[in-house]
Amino acid sequence: MNSERKLRLGAFMRPISIHTAAWRYPGAFADANFNFAHLKRFAQTLERGRFDAFFMADHLAVLNMPLQALKRSATVTSFDPLTLLPALAVVTEHLGLIATASTTYNEPYHVARRFASLDHISGGRAGWNVVTSGNPDEAANFGLDEHVEHDERYRRAREFFDVVTGLWDSWADDAFIRDVESGTYFDPARLHILNHKGEHLKVRGPLNIARPIQGWPVIVQAGASEAGRQLAAETAEVIFGAGSNIANARAFYADVKGRMEKLGRDRDHLKVLPGAFVVVGDTAAEAREKRARLDSLVHYDSAIASLSIALGHDASGFDPDGSLPPIPESNASQSGRARIVELAQRDQLTVRQLAQRVGGYAGLAFVGTPVMIADQMEEWLTTEASDGFNIMFPYLPGGLDDFVNRVVPELQRRGLLRREYEGKTLRENLGLPRPENQFFPAPVGGSK
Repeated sequence: MNSERKLRLGAFMRPISIHTAAWRYPGAFADANFNFAHLKRFAQTLERGRFDAFFMADHLAVLNMPLQALKRSATVTSFDPLTLLPALAVVTEHLGLIATASTTYNEPYHVARRFASLDHISGGRAGWNVVTSGNPDEAANFGLDEHVEHDERYRRAREFFDVVTGLWDSWADDAFIRDVESGTYFDPARLHILNHKGEHLKVRGPLNIARPIQGWPVIVQAGASEAGRQLAAETAEVIFGAGSNIANARAFYADVKGRMEKLGRDRDHLKVLPGAFVVVGDTAAEAREKRARLDSLVHYDSAIASLSIALGHDASGFDPDGSLPPIPESNASQSGRARIVELAQRDQLTVRQLAQRVGGYAGLAFVGTPVMIADQMEEWLTTEASDGFNIMFPYLPGGLDDFVNRVVPELQRRGLLRREYEGKTLRENLGLPRPENQFFPAPVGGSK
């Protein structure tokens, strides 16, 4: 294969596994969500496995499910990402550090300042996952009675992105001259005041921190709806793409990359990384047994609540042994709802079976031996279904160790994964350009 085309690997951490029952699996660290020593170990293991980034998902409310379900899940609570990731920056050297920050329930000045700070602290390894918030309960934590309407969230997100990136460009790269003799710390001519006044936001600026090392932290997006795809095509450099099968993934890949080209963007400047739940075994049968054991630890109370969240509709009254009834559209994630309905129809699942699948993890899964998993990843990469994967570990530390110790060497043997990091920054390792300052362009024939 082309030696230039390598798998890009993120690790989906919340800040550990996405699987509801991961904490119950034998040997798992049940307290890992709030145990920094464990999280430090995970990050350093990812770096040893030459992962591009530790991606920390986030939400601004305890998940909207009944207490009988909440009490069984470790995924409902976690550290604040912009508190945890700077700490992990100190104990790693190359691993990218990507955090979720909502454009609906944050102010752009806060987001710009925190991610610029993370980029400086980490030496240029920060990434911002731009989300509009899919959990309706978040509204109640920010003075609203109802969740902001879906399309309006995306309109605000687009403006929010422009403000944040404008704030990152407040200072030219050479603004801080620090001339001891003259007593001049910065050049006022190299400072831009944004003075943004838009439909949703009014922000004067400038940002009170130097331009990030990467110019901008890497821009990440996860939405797969029509609005989400368009936002990604316009702004994203990494997208956690959808697709529970390779055919759907190829269609998504072609769609988003095609939208980029129509906008005049280079298609290689966006990396499509679908989430992939990976379970490793000595044999295919052993891997399937591990997955079945893990899923069996998901209590039905939790499973049906997870299904309700995924559908954006209360499923507790559905007949557990009947088929999924028609589900009306809601104000929650539209692409997520569509994937669950498709799964139920494709596999002809009862509500109980669907809930158990969703309660664990219902998306793309690679379950097998290291060679089987590498075969599948190679097919996805070489047939343009993805540029890599956002790996989800079934339980920790065992699932992470299995991947790094057994799958990574097989990928490296095939030339699919780096053996050493290409650079010092997340952008360099992902093969992404450093954005030019929109207010202080580099002179022709040179760069700042």
